[in-house]
Amino acid sequence: MSEEQPTQAIDAPGEPQMPRRRSTQERMEDPVTPPVDAPKRAVGIRRVKMTIAKVEPLSVLKLGFLFSVALGVMIVIAWMLLWFVLDRMSLFAEINNLLETLNSEQLLQLAQYLGFGRWMSFGVIVAILDVVLFTALSAVGALVYNLIASLVGGLHISVTDE
Repeated sequence: MSEEQPTQAIDAPGEPQMPRRRSTQERMEDPVTPPVDAPKRAVGIRRVKMTIAKVEPLSVLKLGFLFSVALGVMIVIAWMLLWFVLDRMSLFAEINNLLETLNSEQLLQLAQYLGFGRWMSFGVIVAILDVVLFTALSAVGALVYNLIASLVGGLHISVTDE
């Protein structure tokens, strides 16, 4: 097998010799050799500096709503687990015994709020308030960020491509 040598233009002596451009046919026959005019690529991690100048309040509202719903579910589950732990420790029974010992009608009415149903109702109310407040505050936070970003230029970040 014979190796083809790239041909070069012959110039006058003393002038630098420039490699000639290969034809499309030559490049297709030898795909390993890059073309002479191909840009050189830098090897390594590429970093891009970006600025977050504005966030859309509606998209922040949607994301805030989803996060607050997830947090609300976690609050209800944690509230339920707390009641089970306190019940297994017989804390509610001890509180009931103490209230019966004191023999006060008003204090005995307090014991009805320690039942599982009322306990979970309170947990659900707290979770609903969390969803409403967190969603509203996320939208307000987006508007405040846009206002501040318009004054100072936004948040500068560096993104790397590995």
